[in-house]
Amino acid sequence: MARIANRVAGFGTTIFTEINELALQHKAINLGQGRPDFDGPAEVIQAAVDALLHNANANQYPPGAGTSTLRKAIADHASRFYNLEIDPVKGALVTAGATEAIFSCILGTVDRGDEVILIEPYFDSYLPNLIFAGITPVYVPLHPPTWTFDPDELRAAFTSKTRAIILNTPQNPTGRVFTMEEMTLIADLCKEHDVTVISDEVYEHLIFDDARHIPMATLPGMLERTLTVSSMGKSFSVTGWKIGWVYGAPELLEGVSRAHQFVTFSANHPAQIAAAHALSLPGTYFEEFQAMYTAKRDLLTSALKNAGMKVNAPEGTYFIMADFSDVFDGDDLEFARYLTSEIGVACIPPTGFFSTEHAHMAATQARFAFCKSDSLLQEAGNRLARLSR
Repeated sequence: MARIANRVAGFGTTIFTEINELALQHKAINLGQGRPDFDGPAEVIQAAVDALLHNANANQYPPGAGTSTLRKAIADHASRFYNLEIDPVKGALVTAGATEAIFSCILGTVDRGDEVILIEPYFDSYLPNLIFAGITPVYVPLHPPTWTFDPDELRAAFTSKTRAIILNTPQNPTGRVFTMEEMTLIADLCKEHDVTVISDEVYEHLIFDDARHIPMATLPGMLERTLTVSSMGKSFSVTGWKIGWVYGAPELLEGVSRAHQFVTFSANHPAQIAAAHALSLPGTYFEEFQAMYTAKRDLLTSALKNAGMKVNAPEGTYFIMADFSDVFDGDDLEFARYLTSEIGVACIPPTGFFSTEHAHMAATQARFAFCKSDSLLQEAGNRLARLSR
């Protein structure tokens, strides 16, 4: 009798699928998934169109590690923004989005039976990736409402079996941007225990106010033990292109490359050509990008507060975590279903981004995305106002 594999037997439909379907059913404004409802820069899209129409080679397989032009652009970007020296040939790898990049990093650097530290809440693919590879997760929670970790809990998570830590800053879903003090503590522990950092930095250009993004690879002694992951989707509003990358020391990246070649082999060729163009955009693009998202963040933050929720404006990403306990009696999944079906605004319940032991920390929280047009956010605010009434 045909049956599914044990490794996936415990995975049901993702919460994103459920909420998206519920939003369609009730014609709700979907602030659940981080999917912009507007296009990226016109010249970047045109670069992809030109590659499709006028470059016959671009419609065939690119090199498995990525085009040389994009790998150089990745290295140049790291130098331009963070003063990092990256070898574009042996130190940069193009992947099918950041999700694949994380998985290939895990497969290429961590062995079955090793331990990997997950900071909770975590992006939903991290844990299944570890399970697929037979790796033991060790959880360290961020505590609400400030979403900071306890240094003693972090220290206790490091053992002789720890092989890696997956770090995400700016952090989805909390919107935290880790401070220099926090980053230094993580770095010191990784050096003490000889641990690799898989650093998910896809929101590197989405930071607000006085927050500052500090790449782990820029800290003393960390470039050689850090794999830095980023992508096109978040910084250039083209999430459907699925172009990501990893950079780091060639010795580490070699393992990632060996895994990548048998996960996807290569990523979309025309989009790689456009990505190289995007990374070369002037600094004014990134300044305007941050200003646009700052306004959107403020718009949704005000709407959530007006609806009676407790909110700390995020320091980064395009997500807001809001405490709904003053306007709804129930847990986060019940609230998400109610808000979608009765109020007409969809959100994501975040307990699924925690271990069972720590899920209670987010039981009265909901995650909202503000990567939407201002008019849509304003209409969402009008609907959310019904909560306070």
